Amino acid sequence: MTNLTQSTGKILPMLAVAGGLLLAGCSDNDHSDSTPPPTPALDKMFTITLTNLTANQPMSPIALLAIDKDYYPWQIGEMASDALEKLAESGDNSGFAAQAGSIASLTTGEGILAPGASETLTVTLAQDATSVAVLTMLVNTNDAFSGLNHLNLDAMNVGDTQQKLTAVYDAGTEANNELKGTIPGPADGGEGFNADRDDVNRVHLHPGVISHDDGLMDSVLNASHRFDNPALRITLERTR
Repeated sequence: MTNLTQSTGKILPMLAVAGGLLLAGCSDNDHSDSTPPPTPALDKMFTITLTNLTANQPMSPIALLAIDKDYYPWQIGEMASDALEKLAESGDNSGFAAQAGSIASLTTGEGILAPGASETLTVTLAQDATSVAVLTMLVNTNDAFSGLNHLNLDAMNVGDTQQKLTAVYDAGTEANNELKGTIPGPADGGEGFNADRDDVNRVHLHPGVISHDDGLMDSVLNASHRFDNPALRITLERTR
């Protein structure tokens, strides 16, 4: 009996310790969370294809802007910005890259977009950029440009497409005199940007060129350089 009692005295404390460890391992705080972590929102990706619909108006390298919801590259009836003036008179879109805060990114086309030609660009919209704008100069003019002013793409799902036709606008910064030395395109090879403003100084729909063939005797343009709206066909597709 003495040996059994002594053995029992040793076993009972060991069982108590083991039971305590078992209870500790089953604590209410020790459970796995089956809820997966939130998936981070992916940036949205779009392809944008532009087609020049004019007869003989090459377009300057395309400026494709990713912009926030409050930014408009131009406003009808308002004075053109310096960036817009430079693009509309010379085809130089670099001025838009300097407008930090409103423009998330600037994507530039590979080169001149010839009449009848198409070009496809890709743009990625981060979470703080919801819209795009597209601008290009009709280079056989004094200060004509075309494009999309502000297009919100939030509602587009992957695989969705939409098509836009664009009008021609006048920056209102340079007189449409069509004189030799004033047009940067191949019809003249003249001056591009000039900081002096000698026109109405407000953006409006372009009235069109007149040309030498149609009675403006000092014009370096001919009837082939005339244009009508629309000037561009733009197809947008969300790819991601």
